[in-house]
Amino acid sequence: MTDEQLVSAIVVKKDSALFEILYDRFSKRIYNKCYSFVNDEDEAKDLTQDIFLKLFVKLSSFKGDSKFSTWVYSFTYNHCVNYLSRSKVKKYEKRFPEFYDAADLTEESYSNQDLVDKLNYGLSMISAEDKSILLLKYQNDLSIKNIEEVMGLGTSAVKMRIKRAKEKLVNTCALV
Repeated sequence: MTDEQLVSAIVVKKDSALFEILYDRFSKRIYNKCYSFVNDEDEAKDLTQDIFLKLFVKLSSFKGDSKFSTWVYSFTYNHCVNYLSRSKVKKYEKRFPEFYDAADLTEESYSNQDLVDKLNYGLSMISAEDKSILLLKYQNDLSIKNIEEVMGLGTSAVKMRIKRAKEKLVNTCALV
């Protein structure tokens, strides 16, 4: 049974057993997306549960204009952005370790872990929207067209946002 057929059956029958199948198919992907926003296992689990509760209620709003997986991805993305926007303090910023003083490091002394730490720090310092579009493009390997669907933007807007987000990330990392 395809995702779309499963959704239709859930909407018609209101069968929680069918919803469990949907949960099994998407829970790991949704959790991973949530974790990419908050960098905390417990918080990501809570967000995942919140998303599935909302999905059960809003499942009938899926119209089939796109693949269900794209719709769920968009739903998850929007929920996480809204969650972070509502937070008064960026909860994920405190989860990163202290970093070396940049003055003490030469280019040759950077290990791969140093670069990963620097990148993670840079990602934690830019806005949730900038972080999200970069993760959609480079971590999740979504095409510009798929990012358009997820974010509800046009091609040029997606390309410009990616360009600006990369510039912000590079500038932020340069300060570390």
